Amino acid sequence: MSVAALIVAAGRGARAAQHGDPKQYRPVGGVPVIARAIAAFAFHQAVDDVLVVIHPDDEPLYHAASEPFAQRLRKPVHGGARRQDSVRAGLEALAGAAPSSVLIHDAARPFVKPDLISRVIAGLVAHQGALPCLPVTDSLKWIADGRVIGTAERDQLWRAQTPQGFEFDAILAAHRAAAKEPARAFTDDAGIAEWFGLDVALVEGAEDNRKLTTVEDFKIADEMLQARRSNAATVRVASGYDVHAFGPGDAVILCGVSIPHPKKLIGHSDADVGLHALTDALLGTIADGDIGVHFPPSDARWRGTSSELFLKHAGAKIKERGGTIVHADVTLLCEAPRIGPYRDEMRARIAQILQLDMSQVSIKATTNEGLGFIGRGEGIAAFATATVSLP
Repeated sequence: MSVAALIVAAGRGARAAQHGDPKQYRPVGGVPVIARAIAAFAFHQAVDDVLVVIHPDDEPLYHAASEPFAQRLRKPVHGGARRQDSVRAGLEALAGAAPSSVLIHDAARPFVKPDLISRVIAGLVAHQGALPCLPVTDSLKWIADGRVIGTAERDQLWRAQTPQGFEFDAILAAHRAAAKEPARAFTDDAGIAEWFGLDVALVEGAEDNRKLTTVEDFKIADEMLQARRSNAATVRVASGYDVHAFGPGDAVILCGVSIPHPKKLIGHSDADVGLHALTDALLGTIADGDIGVHFPPSDARWRGTSSELFLKHAGAKIKERGGTIVHADVTLLCEAPRIGPYRDEMRARIAQILQLDMSQVSIKATTNEGLGFIGRGEGIAAFATATVSLP
């Protein structure tokens, strides 16, 4: 069975929007909602293909949030006016790949876990569809004109979740048929499948797989993640060190900032000694080698490359492990140039690259009191320490 995941993220989410951004791009626990949803499918061993449907206005937001998973994702497609139009656009984009099954998931459900995804896939072995559900526990009332007129029997009522799984050809046919009747509006894909006559089985949902709709939902989710971190997180601290010699030039690049100077640092990339040391420190927290393992100096592709690429890569590797960067600290050792005037610009640049708050980044500098190769002005060294919280 080949399985594709279709993540629907084209809505506006006005009830939970912040600073004009749709809710799927709002951070929860420091990570965009959509990034958490993408990660669940991009790294599931049974999912072969991942496509995200986005709003045309959200291209920059999407590319920033999905960058850590770029190698695992198809090019996004633009959605339509209604959710069912967006899903159909995604299904049509997947049709050429002809997967046997598709999992359709709302980006606003960022806490979907691997075992739930696996249950939905397993439900497709004997059925055309599989719908994760939870039983209704509250009493449900019929209301008319503001008055209670009856009580609904809840024994046969269930709360539907996503991802909803289907045989690909069957759900594509159902969506195409629904598109020919524009007056019909469906709240989810299981509704279209039911209308079209598909056999959809119920599978066990998960309470954690909640949909974030309101500002209050985000507050609850942040509190839940904070509680999980404090109860189950492992804090790791690692260090990094790098040194580069001076050569002819007119500027040095330190911590992503170009500083005028009568010399430049020599190296295979841009020789940013500060970002190199911090990259090694971050990789050290997850025991994933060093910068030379991931970007060998023997590889001509990295000649002259901005070291920001290396730092982004290390940050993405930590996110893949479910980790959170707590703090980054860099100490630069040099007689010149003066670091003080550029300190905050360096902090801001590192914070931007790693999607941190500036308060989580520290830059310090010291001279070598005229001693050794640093004291003689032959080069610059850097020490870095990274603190990371891992589940």
